[in-house]
Amino acid sequence: MTRGRPLLVVLCVVSVVQVAPLLWALSTSLKPLEDAYAFPPSFSVSDAEWGNYAEVFAKLPFARFLLNSTLITIAAVTGAVFTSSLAGYALARLPLGGKRLMFALLLASMMLPSQVLLIPHFVTFEMLGWVGTYKPLIVPAWLGGGAFNVFLFRQFFKSIPRSVEEAAMLDGASRWQCYWHVLLPMAKPAVITTAVLSFMFHWRSFLGPLLYLADFRAFPVSLGLRMYQTMAGTWINLLMAASVVAVVPLIVVFVIGQRHLTGALDVSSGDS
Repeated sequence: MTRGRPLLVVLCVVSVVQVAPLLWALSTSLKPLEDAYAFPPSFSVSDAEWGNYAEVFAKLPFARFLLNSTLITIAAVTGAVFTSSLAGYALARLPLGGKRLMFALLLASMMLPSQVLLIPHFVTFEMLGWVGTYKPLIVPAWLGGGAFNVFLFRQFFKSIPRSVEEAAMLDGASRWQCYWHVLLPMAKPAVITTAVLSFMFHWRSFLGPLLYLADFRAFPVSLGLRMYQTMAGTWINLLMAASVVAVVPLIVVFVIGQRHLTGALDVSSGDS
């Protein structure tokens, strides 16, 4: 019991450090603008201004920003789960030549900084005429779903005994039926983990929308938040209120899927 106390103290300190910014944003979102800029700063709220949340939607088309983010994220998450599970199944089960080399290249791509690919991606999408649309933000998720997601599904499918698939094939199931009706339902933790991580990535994505979108009516939440910063100054209380609204979907999705995250990530750390 005594040995566990230092660890408990460390965990409490880390928890406070992690939660403090969210509490600060919440308290600031309920203050009038002059109190939000008061010095010294304080977490306390003397008279809660709940109208700030209504003003968030009145000042700017924030509901449109939320809808845009929802459309982009759902389309991208669907593609990421579907195509990464297909690629993971192929690497885990199909008798492909050069499969080890392909898996090694997949792992190597995870070490490549995404910033290195910004210019090649932009040039490619500009040549395709996709700049100014949602296609650069959605279509790549349908082309493999991301290296880590493929790796996660590959490891999970390898952990399922081959006898399960062989029994289905003896009953007349095709490869597609084995994947869709047998292995994919058994890989529910990997599906949920991929969906949660992809949702968080695409919902928070800032650089991609900044590069490819110009019309503010097409902005997702990540870009919409910047519009509460004006030449005359920042509506910091409205910015914090909008940030609180924007983070709620992330919290909900994480709470729903968090119990599956540990199991799927444990499987991903197994033998390759």
